[in-house]
Amino acid sequence: MPSRPPSPPSTTGGLAALAAFLCWGLLPVYWKALGMVPALELLCHRIAWSLLFLGLVLTTTGRMAEVYSALKSPRIMLPLTISSALISINWFTYIWAVNSGHVVESSLGYYINPLVNVILGFIFFKDRLRPLQMLAILLALAGVINLIVAYGHFPWIALTLAFSFGFYGLVRKIVHVESAPGLFLETLILGLPAAAYLLHLWGQNTGALGAYGLQADALMVGAGAATALPLMAFAFGARRLSLVTLGVLQYVAPTCMFLLGIFAYDETFTPAHMTTFLLIWAGIGLYTVDGVKRLRRASVRQTG
Repeated sequence: MPSRPPSPPSTTGGLAALAAFLCWGLLPVYWKALGMVPALELLCHRIAWSLLFLGLVLTTTGRMAEVYSALKSPRIMLPLTISSALISINWFTYIWAVNSGHVVESSLGYYINPLVNVILGFIFFKDRLRPLQMLAILLALAGVINLIVAYGHFPWIALTLAFSFGFYGLVRKIVHVESAPGLFLETLILGLPAAAYLLHLWGQNTGALGAYGLQADALMVGAGAATALPLMAFAFGARRLSLVTLGVLQYVAPTCMFLLGIFAYDETFTPAHMTTFLLIWAGIGLYTVDGVKRLRRASVRQTG
């Protein structure tokens, strides 16, 4: 029987990226299962077990030399110290928001994030804002203002998630280190205070590990793999896909969160929320159309 021909890189890359975004989109289910654990303690478990998991992966794949090389470079370690602080803010806010009943607002943050990236590119890299991009940003801003006017509620969760991850991406863009070694170094920087806090809780006999049964313990330990594996799948896919394809796929994650928040967790979703989301979805649509048009123009120039 003849063997099946190998899948083209774009297919395998697309499947890997889709798997990564689905995992990120379904993370609220994971954190909800650990809702009895305080957000700060859960963050520390995520950091500590991610450090161990990534250390094992990098050791077995012979990539620790990349880590040692980066450790000797202040030009790498200083930005990674900043990015580690940003990702810890993002992780803590997300865990707290999910387990406090704000999954829908969390999804809003990750819908806004690509537009935040456009703004940061304009400010820090002098990227030119094209008309469709400007209109997309204005629509997202109108959505945020609508929520503030309707409820007098500043969507700080969504904006904290969007801007912390946006600035995280900005810092990582200027650091010449691959994703897995970079995340290992970030968790290494955060690992000492995280481990100290977990040891403090253990010494006070107030820690969650061992207090809620084997399933909860396995989920806490598994937070390392749940953090690292989607990132590795994303990195694999990103090298094989166009930026436009990645740009479309990235909305899988917040869409999963949005649907979970409404249909699985019965979170409040009013007409004002709908108006906000419609404005932001319209902005996302324009942002995607702009990306597709740029890709087509580039293809025409290359073939012309």
